[in-house]
Amino acid sequence: MAAAQLISNPKDIASLYRDLSQYPSLSNVSIGPEVTTQYGGKYSNIYTEWSQRDLDRNEQIKFCRQYIVFHDNNTVVYSGACGNGSEIKGELISSESPSGALKAVLRESKNKTGEVTQFLEVWDRHRKVKSINLTALEKHGKVYEDEQFGCLSWSHSESHLLYIAEKKRPKTKSFFEVSAGDLTATEDEASKPVQGDQFVLHEDWGEGLVKKSVPALCVLDIESGNISVLEGIPEHVSPGQAFWSPDDTGVVFVGWWHSPFRVGLKYCANRRSALFFVDLTGGKCEPLSTDSCSVFSPRLSPDKCRIVYLKCEMFGPHQQCCQLLMYDWYTKVTSTVVHTVARSLDGQFEGIYTSLLALFCWSADSQRVIVDTTLRSQQILIAVDTMTGKVTPLQCKEASQGSWKLMAIDRDLMVVRYSSPSCPPTVKVGFLPPSNSEEEITWVSLEEENSIVEIDWSYRTHKPPPEEENPQYPDLQFESILLKPRNTPKEGRIPLVVYPHGGPHSSFVSEWMLFPAVLCKMGFAVQLVNYRGSLGFGQDGILCLPGKVGDQDVKDVQTAVLQLLQAEAIDPHQVVLCGGSHGGFLSCHLIGQYPDFYKACIVRNPVINIAAMSGSSDIPDWCHVETGLTYSYQTLPVPAQYEDMLNKSPIIYVSKVKTPVLLMLGEEDRRVPNTQGLEYYKALRAHGVPARLLWYPGNNHALSKVDAESDGFMNIALWILKHLRQ
Repeated sequence: MAAAQLISNPKDIASLYRDLSQYPSLSNVSIGPEVTTQYGGKYSNIYTEWSQRDLDRNEQIKFCRQYIVFHDNNTVVYSGACGNGSEIKGELISSESPSGALKAVLRESKNKTGEVTQFLEVWDRHRKVKSINLTALEKHGKVYEDEQFGCLSWSHSESHLLYIAEKKRPKTKSFFEVSAGDLTATEDEASKPVQGDQFVLHEDWGEGLVKKSVPALCVLDIESGNISVLEGIPEHVSPGQAFWSPDDTGVVFVGWWHSPFRVGLKYCANRRSALFFVDLTGGKCEPLSTDSCSVFSPRLSPDKCRIVYLKCEMFGPHQQCCQLLMYDWYTKVTSTVVHTVARSLDGQFEGIYTSLLALFCWSADSQRVIVDTTLRSQQILIAVDTMTGKVTPLQCKEASQGSWKLMAIDRDLMVVRYSSPSCPPTVKVGFLPPSNSEEEITWVSLEEENSIVEIDWSYRTHKPPPEEENPQYPDLQFESILLKPRNTPKEGRIPLVVYPHGGPHSSFVSEWMLFPAVLCKMGFAVQLVNYRGSLGFGQDGILCLPGKVGDQDVKDVQTAVLQLLQAEAIDPHQVVLCGGSHGGFLSCHLIGQYPDFYKACIVRNPVINIAAMSGSSDIPDWCHVETGLTYSYQTLPVPAQYEDMLNKSPIIYVSKVKTPVLLMLGEEDRRVPNTQGLEYYKALRAHGVPARLLWYPGNNHALSKVDAESDGFMNIALWILKHLRQ
């Protein structure tokens, strides 16, 4: 059979990338108050925020767009956009008050010298009524805007705002610096700079949370403009994800243990934490949950009686199947609503896999919680009855495949983000039906879908051969998602790009992904592999991998590729690899264990030498757990365990590698230090293997800055084309 034609001109590839990179991603949604017209009709305004790559300005831009939804509390009668989108400048986070009458905005601006100033603004419907210069007040450091800790929470009375900021540190000075304060006997001792502390290390929370060390709970009194930093928070925890208690007398928050030292927290849902309540009237702080596991993402019900939150085991795999727990505010009783699922009996529900519930996720009657979770290779919506624990998938009449994420729900009007590998993100609305009628839900798109008709995609199920079964966890299947060009000649064979995901305990779901979409439009088939160990296949599917990395996961990827070659018109001599982090770990293993199979390999911040990484990564526990060891803060591996880490690493196969390798490294990567990729690059060069290394300053593990991402894709495409020609 003839080979398929590929787009290979760099200008054409760049143009294709530019076109597809312009599709924005929905990042935030708020639902306005219900309005009744003079004719009896009802409508709600939907405020949305989107992010989009701007290649010319070399930045991610944010813009907002509003929609109007006319309804009868059960059915959407009419919906549409209100005007065009407009860019949001300097806005970090925002939050509407419970009544919808006010909006709080955290804004950041830079002066000509690059100094950053943060403002907390309050807007009513028509104007800005408050603007507080937080930087000038010096009550605290920078405000946190991340999902891990950050919040901007209105009190129920709408008189106060709660947020998280870095705790103020004493000023420091050199032993040899003389200041005016030294000569003023009346100066407040507490405000004097501390000598000798200039270069003291302040631990932070690692990759993606750099310079976030000691968060503090802060309250703004909107009328007076006064800001207070709450007292009484235990010294051994870092507070975050906070909100007001039902009666506004205190604050509920998650506290993460930072003793004896901090480890990486982003994408690590297994860190010791507990739910706390601090009483503002008496200053007393008490735990509301157990403190021997990990809890996160608490959400208060509309009737202000119950709090649901997620829980998983401490340490172990970074991402796990979560339990959903509920705390009754008035009876003080905690109950488990949804348990961990070892493996599904009917294939309809494999457990809850998410690090964050939607900020608003309760039904209007405070009975059900809407959760988006991973089911094999798809993200789905489920309704959980908190009284019975019953889990019901939210089916849609059009039965669109793809992935669904809840953005907000208010008075049972749901706003969701939908996308698929051939459909960029779009926003849909629908009303939550009554219990036991969830299959009657109807989704209405607020925008016309921009489906890419040239891309076909499908799910593929794989089963390991008998000799590769895990005897402790037998009969586990895994999956992949296949993208391929629709207009491929029937006689042609397509080159294949194989993507194993990172983690390893994460997954590919059938959502919009820029790189695979562009590669597919260029003429490649793309296989996204969810090997055993991925999320969405039950807790057994996660626990089967630790201790077997570098072996079971590697064989799963190879099995998935071989089974695909038997089923599709893929050119077996034109298969390449592309993977980041643990996906890079697997890619480097594959070219070492199957040295004549892959024609090119691209790795982004790959794990190369687990033994070396265990002492330099922000997640040392990962190195222990994934190689089958138990992690504790006090334990150091013995020489035999270091040897086992090394033997599970791709560096031991480097002498067998023949495949040309392109490496992409982030200068500021705290998760997989760039020394890992540098070690591999030097070893490849020493063995005469073609290798190229790209070094991205200012980029961390994600390599997500616009210039690094776009440059990375072009180099990926050209590296593949170059070595397929050879």
